[in-house]
Amino acid sequence: MMYLSLFLFVITVYSLISTNATYVVNRYDDIECNLKPELIKEIASYKNVTRTIMDEIISNGYGRTMYKQYSDFIDTFGARPSGSITLEKSIDHMINLTIENGLNDVTTEEVEVPHWVRGLESVVMLSPRQKNIAVIGLGTSVSTPPDGITAEIIVISSFKELENTDDKYIKGKIVLFDAHYVTYGDTVIYRSQGASKASKKGAVASLIRSITPFSIYSPHTGAQFYEANVTKIPTAAITLEDADLLRRLQDDGEKIIINIKMFSTYDQKKSRNTIVDLKGKEQPEKLVIVSGHIDSWDVGQGAMDDGGGMIISWFTPVILNLLQLKPRRTIRAILWTSEEPGLIGAAAYLNKHIHELSNINFIMESDEGTFSPRGLDVAGSKIARCIVGEVLKLFSPIDEMTNSGGPGSDITLFVNKGIPGASLLNKNERYFWFHHSEGDTMNVQNMADVVDCAAFWAAVSYVIADISVDIPR
Repeated sequence: MMYLSLFLFVITVYSLISTNATYVVNRYDDIECNLKPELIKEIASYKNVTRTIMDEIISNGYGRTMYKQYSDFIDTFGARPSGSITLEKSIDHMINLTIENGLNDVTTEEVEVPHWVRGLESVVMLSPRQKNIAVIGLGTSVSTPPDGITAEIIVISSFKELENTDDKYIKGKIVLFDAHYVTYGDTVIYRSQGASKASKKGAVASLIRSITPFSIYSPHTGAQFYEANVTKIPTAAITLEDADLLRRLQDDGEKIIINIKMFSTYDQKKSRNTIVDLKGKEQPEKLVIVSGHIDSWDVGQGAMDDGGGMIISWFTPVILNLLQLKPRRTIRAILWTSEEPGLIGAAAYLNKHIHELSNINFIMESDEGTFSPRGLDVAGSKIARCIVGEVLKLFSPIDEMTNSGGPGSDITLFVNKGIPGASLLNKNERYFWFHHSEGDTMNVQNMADVVDCAAFWAAVSYVIADISVDIPR
């Protein structure tokens, strides 16, 4: 039931997550900030310690060691889908790695998670000519009958076009949503909602144009959510190239017949959120949370989504402990489980700690790449953004601040409760080239960029956790 109750909220989250969304870019001259001079002076006094943290990570070897631990992790475990044994082994590995690095305050919290396992998948165009079409099922898709589904395809450009099309033209057919990528937030709704919308009109299966702006014949998977009381139909993604082909054939008046076969299993398993604490020296009950999700889709290696964000968040309390830098408040790294099927780990943490939310001073997440860092996307009150903006001045030129309204993925659940938070801004213009595809491998990453992200992430977290004032709600 929890997964169904998350449906509408997750759809909202997906509509907000986009590296190409419209942001308010802030260099601190477009909001009226009236911080007390004493606070401005106090924040400025952290310049030397932030330089020390970043130098130790970037120049003195800690970053290279972290990157080796990261690449070894990715190469050892590869894809880590929700509910899999591989995911649980990867969690055990990070627990042991934390202890090996001298930080013993590591715990886990059990979470019930969905476990969808992909089987054989194929799409063959039978008419007007025969052609194998690359395909990848969308998460939790139901199976086809053993012989598959053979039906005519109708290519639809938008939900509005679908709504305006008479049901008799949809019934018994396979709908292909050919929505071209605008931003992730604008376009991902066709992946997350397409199957149910097509089913309501009588379609027997649905396909989508992969949610990506670029393709070398690469299909991209991702979560989709069946609405209650709607017949569940098989649903999958095809490449941009094949979507364009099918569109051209339809425009030429051809009747397109395809056979789609998809097989999968679905059950529920136990997984764990992993929590690593560097206890605060004065206010240990207050938390600055840094986070990333440890699970991934079952294609590629999950190196970019979200191995990089997971490792720099894990590394933050670890490196500060190694450098013997204990902030005033506790820095808590959370490695969320089961983010990909719908923020399951984060929702479980929120429910378990619902009466302790007042202790969260600030929450951060890296889940949109670990490329060259630019700054932070910050959600919160004007005064909260003013304080974080002042902190960012310590990191010039990594001092950009945006206000998308919905930073992160998992942490959106917390920001929605009024907790101030931020996600990592980085130069990730090509992030969605590789997202949820076989292309998400270590080859996408660059050691210098990941190390720079780790240095910035650790240093900015330290300052926020140590300054004398709380970040206001």
